[in-house]
Amino acid sequence: MAVVGDLRVLLRLRNFRRLLAVRLLSQSADGVFQVALAAHVVFSPEKQASAGAIASAMAVLLLPYSLVGPFAGVLLDRWPRRQVFLYGNLLRAALACCTALLILGSAPDWLFYASALCVTAVNRFVLAGLSAALPRVVDNERLVLANSISPTAGTLAATAGGGLAFAVRLLVADSDAVVVLLGAALYLTSALASLTLATGLLGPDRDGHRIGLREALAATVRGLSDGLHHLAQRKQATRALAAMTVMRFCYGALTVMVLMLCRYAWTDSESEGLALLGLAVGASGAGFFAAAVLTPWATGRLGRLGRLRWLTVCAAGAAVLEPALGLWFVPAPMLVAAFVLGLATQGAKIATDTVVQTSVEDSFRGRVFSLYDVLFNVAFVGAAAVSALMLPPDGRSAVLVVAVAALYAIVAVLMFRWSRTGEAV
Repeated sequence: MAVVGDLRVLLRLRNFRRLLAVRLLSQSADGVFQVALAAHVVFSPEKQASAGAIASAMAVLLLPYSLVGPFAGVLLDRWPRRQVFLYGNLLRAALACCTALLILGSAPDWLFYASALCVTAVNRFVLAGLSAALPRVVDNERLVLANSISPTAGTLAATAGGGLAFAVRLLVADSDAVVVLLGAALYLTSALASLTLATGLLGPDRDGHRIGLREALAATVRGLSDGLHHLAQRKQATRALAAMTVMRFCYGALTVMVLMLCRYAWTDSESEGLALLGLAVGASGAGFFAAAVLTPWATGRLGRLGRLRWLTVCAAGAAVLEPALGLWFVPAPMLVAAFVLGLATQGAKIATDTVVQTSVEDSFRGRVFSLYDVLFNVAFVGAAAVSALMLPPDGRSAVLVVAVAALYAIVAVLMFRWSRTGEAV
């Protein structure tokens, strides 16, 4: 197959392999750190975690992506990207060590969250820099393939890092600080891996026409405003984004509920609760993988507006199966629900990504995806905040399950109506 041949050629490119190694080590460290943060907030024996604490942890993990993301490119176009990887990962390793010390020293929660927030904020610059540097190590003919491989491999690395963190926490050391230090070691390794790349190899080029930082930031704000105006004129993309935002909200609300159930309702042991959470994450990840396999086939079978119709199917399936499986509030059906919702959410996201890519003009695509990124993460954090107000201490809330099912149903009905109009823009 041609793709396999291109992949082999790609992996023979020395600088591509080195850049990929930086990504894999960096994102595996992210997975370790995220699990350590969740374990410390939710499953530490000395803590009685509330839904509000979980919401705070999610804000720490996700808000930097939303607030820093649109402006990261402005600074990345001014700094050598190799140095961003080196110093960014060194900084994250140092901050992760500080976070581990705060855990050991029983520091105030606000100080712990501030340290963790700094770690995740730096991450946005590293990930954006990895994407920006890719054309410097791959020729144009294979750039699309490289863009497919690198982020997917990074996601798998983050998942593997999370699995490693679960294993260390459950089998090796019953200490969140040890897991955080493992993340710090991986960040340090990623920094060292970046030294294999030449300083000037990854850009950016110095063209002598660089504008001032304040002017560049103001231009970014104007660009986002222009992107929002352009998006408002593309009905199909706007509707898909609206649907995806609501479905992401639903997924976030149910995530908090499952965390509370694992901690308080299903077991009397923190280690058993953490193991159940690992199973739930694995089931949801399997749903994500299934969506990647099914979505191209399903959208092709559903006709000209197959992407919107597949989004409708995902929302409708979630509306029916989420209460059918979730209202029992027992582990086995809930793990099945985690798989179903992982499939529905990721299937809808893949469809939405494609709708936006094909509906929005190329000159606006970057700005629209920046707005998409903000919506995607703010919806998840907002859902956590709403769940914090609705959930009882043990996480069992039939009201939340039914409300989420109603939101899925509304999305399904609206997407069904919109897909029948046949509007292409």
